[in-house]
Amino acid sequence: MSAIDNLPPLREVISRHDLRAKKQLGQNFLLDLNLTAKIARQAGSLADHDILEIGPGPGGLTRGLLAEGARHVLAIEKDSRALPALQEIAEAYPGRLTVINGDALAIDPLEHLTPPIRIAANLPYNIGTELLVRWLTPPEWPPFWSSLTLMFQKEVAERIVARPGSKAYGRLALLAQWRAEAQIVMILPPEAFVPPPKIHSAVVHLTALPAPRYPADPQVLSQVTAAAFNQRRKMLRASLRGLHPDIEAMLEQVGIPPTARAEEIDLERFCALARALKAARG
Repeated sequence: MSAIDNLPPLREVISRHDLRAKKQLGQNFLLDLNLTAKIARQAGSLADHDILEIGPGPGGLTRGLLAEGARHVLAIEKDSRALPALQEIAEAYPGRLTVINGDALAIDPLEHLTPPIRIAANLPYNIGTELLVRWLTPPEWPPFWSSLTLMFQKEVAERIVARPGSKAYGRLALLAQWRAEAQIVMILPPEAFVPPPKIHSAVVHLTALPAPRYPADPQVLSQVTAAAFNQRRKMLRASLRGLHPDIEAMLEQVGIPPTARAEEIDLERFCALARALKAARG
């Protein structure tokens, strides 16, 4: 493994600071600095961007982002044990790394970031999906970020990019693809991590669209997709019955067979149904 900076290898950092990964924090450390630099490059040009990183741990991806030219990195880390290691990185890259010790779900990062902003993170497994949903559902669109480059369990990554007709297709795919371009850009085996998880991991890159792909009220679309996929084995005329007494006529109106099931319906038709439902409700 070649060095990307003058700092010590991550195994040495972890040993010196006694940074054994904690399962309860969803930690699995990626130690190969060549891989962390490659993930950083998947985020696109970093030179004129601030970067938000969640769960940096010993700082492998942090170092990759800085080495690849990030203007400034804001790293939010819940585990106080990692702070001394991250401080060493901050000293090696003066003025370019800010570290906040706290819960990413409770901190407003915008107080510390200047647009344009990208998000890049090896997300802790236990909060990854919740953070993604938050970033995809802000009060206003476009969001504060221009792109997300995020590592998930491979199964979650496949749900984000899934297409109609597949078992992975569901609400997460619709939410991500409604407002962003999403693609899997890397797959990593368990042995790339310490400790190795039981599953493969994957990096997903999402680029924010200037506007949602099809017009729809976010709350109504959320209601429709929740009802459809919470009972995905049922025909839509049954699973959506609680949304409106004339739901079967609305389905036919937007070109959805009432006997179809949720996984058969593409994003465009779900958005059309959300518009019809909103209009019917007045």
